[in-house]
Amino acid sequence: MRELTYSNLKELDPASYILIDTRNSDIFSYGSIPGAINIPEDELYRDMEGFASRLDKSKTLILYCQKGVRSVDLAEALEEKGLECVSLTGGYLAYLRELISSDRENEEALKKAEESIRIRYHKQLFSPFAKACKIYKLIEEGDHIAVCISGGKDSMLMAKLFQEIKRHRQVDFDLTFLVMDPGYNADNRRLIEHNAEKLGIPVTIFESTIFDAVDTIDKNPCYLCARMRRGYLYSKAKELGCNKIALGHHYDDVIETILMGMLHGGQVQTMMPKLHSTNFEGMELIRPMYLIREEDICKWRDYNELHFLQCACHFTETCSTCHEDGTTSSKRLETKKLIAMLKKDNPQVEANIFKSVENVNLSTVIAYKKDGVKHHFLDEY
Repeated sequence: MRELTYSNLKELDPASYILIDTRNSDIFSYGSIPGAINIPEDELYRDMEGFASRLDKSKTLILYCQKGVRSVDLAEALEEKGLECVSLTGGYLAYLRELISSDRENEEALKKAEESIRIRYHKQLFSPFAKACKIYKLIEEGDHIAVCISGGKDSMLMAKLFQEIKRHRQVDFDLTFLVMDPGYNADNRRLIEHNAEKLGIPVTIFESTIFDAVDTIDKNPCYLCARMRRGYLYSKAKELGCNKIALGHHYDDVIETILMGMLHGGQVQTMMPKLHSTNFEGMELIRPMYLIREEDICKWRDYNELHFLQCACHFTETCSTCHEDGTTSSKRLETKKLIAMLKKDNPQVEANIFKSVENVNLSTVIAYKKDGVKHHFLDEY
């Protein structure tokens, strides 16, 4: 089994090879090398014999993962089945590195990104953003909002939407675009800085050691990481004079959380569009992308040919992953697939899940909690 650099890949005839992204479908949806097909690593291992029998053996298989580590072992396993395989050195990060070094048209990219928000995707992106801010009263006169940017598509778009709504000058408020570096490697840090520069987002970056702190935790490291990140963001935002932090959770995150709470947590709950901090007095958390669909975020990203981080902790560097709220990606991806399956028979299923937490009838609920106190229907029966 041999390895291939991305520079060498560009010199090959595309008809001579099959480029396979072996990361899971959730990570693949965040961005991939053009021309790649997605066959997750676990699927390849599960049906290697069938996979080998179905592929055109006249073509070379070029496999890549996030960093070019796990794809090496996978390529060797497939070679034993009689397939000619190559692992892409450096994986997807090598492609991003090449992209950053060759990307110099920042002015045109910025103009295109902003115009696409104002015209092409105004109805899908800006309108629901403005609607959520209005109906949930997320932006108020005199606010100083810390727009928290993780490096992903959601938070980067949120930053652009905040810039756009501020341009309308209906409410007087201030913005600080806050990036916390919890211990990114150099490539991931550079990608965030590159995208911020490309999109005209003046970020304030501060460091923490969260990744090192959770690196030795065996149980629920993603949950602990998410909690610690939230605390650091609140603390830094307050230090900078902000009274709110904004996170980039969208409509799909909300409905997936509702369903996951029922299926895995035995409770009915949702992500709130805003909430008061219990540990930082006077601070609020807001979610202005509450009504925006993930599909539309992806369309905006792809139209502008942008590439973002999904998650870049020590765990994801070996191609596993987590989510911003601390849930494992496999559990969330499983829920996402379940909703998609249900939607085939009921096109309204997503809207119904969302509305379910707006239409709670307490007289038909056996028990509920409010402010930590449990109330039972027999209390007033």
